[in-house]
Amino acid sequence: MIVTKKALPRRTVLRGIGATVALPFLDAMAPALTATARTAANPIPRLGFVYAPNGMFLPNFHPSGGGGRGFEMSPILKPLEPYRDQLVVVSGLSNRGLVSTNEGGGVHTRAHGGWLSGVLPKRTEGADIEAGKTIDQYAADTLGADTSLRSLELTTESNFTVGNCENGYSCTYQNSTSWRTATTPLPHERDPRVVFQRLFGDGGSMEARLAQMQTDRSILDSVTESIDRLERRLGLRDRSSVEEYLDAVREIERRIQRAEQGNAATPLPAVEQPGGVPEEYDEHVLLLFDMLVLAYQADVTRVSCTQMARELSGRTYPNIGVPEAHHSVSHHQLDPHNIEQYTKINTHQMSLFAQMVEKMHNTPDGDGTLLDHTILLYGTGMGDGDHHTPYNLPVTLVGGGNGQLVGGRHLQYELDTPFMNLGVSLLDKVGARVDRVSDSTGRLADL
Repeated sequence: MIVTKKALPRRTVLRGIGATVALPFLDAMAPALTATARTAANPIPRLGFVYAPNGMFLPNFHPSGGGGRGFEMSPILKPLEPYRDQLVVVSGLSNRGLVSTNEGGGVHTRAHGGWLSGVLPKRTEGADIEAGKTIDQYAADTLGADTSLRSLELTTESNFTVGNCENGYSCTYQNSTSWRTATTPLPHERDPRVVFQRLFGDGGSMEARLAQMQTDRSILDSVTESIDRLERRLGLRDRSSVEEYLDAVREIERRIQRAEQGNAATPLPAVEQPGGVPEEYDEHVLLLFDMLVLAYQADVTRVSCTQMARELSGRTYPNIGVPEAHHSVSHHQLDPHNIEQYTKINTHQMSLFAQMVEKMHNTPDGDGTLLDHTILLYGTGMGDGDHHTPYNLPVTLVGGGNGQLVGGRHLQYELDTPFMNLGVSLLDKVGARVDRVSDSTGRLADL
C-alpha cells in the first residue's frame, strides 16, 4: 500500500450548471496517518442559540402531562414534529437572578440582557454597561480555538440608538444577546451580504477573504502603534477598557493566522453572495439561517447566537394574519384574540427555525448529518410575556450533539431550577466544561 500525505480538501464542492453542492465528510478528506485528524468517527461539535423576543404563551408551548417520551407536541412546537427524535423540550427552568425588586420597569431589557449569563444587567444609559459573559462565549473559548471566526452573531433587527431604550437601561442590552465579557457585548449583524463577506470575503474565495483580513491587519497595526502612548494618559478604568479592546485586536490577528494556515488544505466553498437585506421578514430570517448553516458546514465557526427579533419588537405579521404588533399582543391579559395572535407569531417563528433544522438534517457531515453533530437551543428570555418574568422559560433543544443529546423527550424539572444549570450542562456536551456560571447549582440530571 502506498500512503501519501495528500488529502481531499475538507470543503470540496461539486460544481454543476447553476449549482454548487457541498460534499459530505469523506475518508479522503482526513490527512493520511495523522493521529489528530478529525474523522467521521470524531466529528466536530457545534453549538447554537436562537432568541425569540417577548416571551410566549406558555400553555401553548409546554407539552401537557408529566414529561417523558410520550408527550404530545404543543401548538407552538408542532413545526418541529418531523424532528421529534432529535428534540428535547425542557420545563421548569428560570433566571431568577434577573428579577429586580427595586428597579421598577425595564423587564424586557433585563430578561434579554441576562438570558445567556444569568446576570442582572447594570442599570445605566451610559458607557458603563455591565452584564455577564454568556454561555455561547464560554463555548467559543474552546470551540473557537480552531476556526477563523470565534463565533457568529446574527439578528433581523439592528438598533443604532444610543442611551436609554427602556426605563434607564442602555439600548446595548437589547441589541446584544452575546457578551464576550461582563463589559464587552458583541454586535449582531443583520445584513446577509455583510455576513457573507465576513465568512467568505467579497466574491466568496479564500484569497478575497485573506485580502480583506490583511487590510484589517494593516488598520489594526496602525492603531496599536499608538496604544502605548495613549495608555500613559489614561486612568485605571480606561486602561481596563483598552485592554479589552486589545484582546479583540489580538483575536482578529489570530483569526488571520488561522485562515492563512488553513488556506491550502481547506479552501472555502464557492457560493453566491447575497444582495443585501430582503424586504420580507421570512426571507430575511431564512437567508441568515442559510449563512449560519453554511458557516457551520464550512467550519468557519462552531458557535452562533441569532436573534429572531429584538426584545420589545413591535413587528407585525400580516402574512400570517397578525396585523397587530408583536409586543402589543404579548400583553394578552388572557384575551382569547390576543392569545390566538400571540400564538400565531410564536408558531410562525418556530416554523422558520424548523426550516433551518431541516436544512441541517439534510446536510451530510461525517458519518451523519450536520444536525447530528450540533446542539441548537431555541428560547426566550421571559416566560409568559404578559407576566414579564423569567420563570419557567420556554426551552427547545434540537440536534444530536455528537451522541451527547438523546432526543424524543420532555424533561420536567422542579420549578425555578436555574437556567444556568442547563448552560453548564450544554458546555459539558461540547467539551467546554466550566465549574459554574452565575447562579448555577450543578448539572441537569438526565439531560
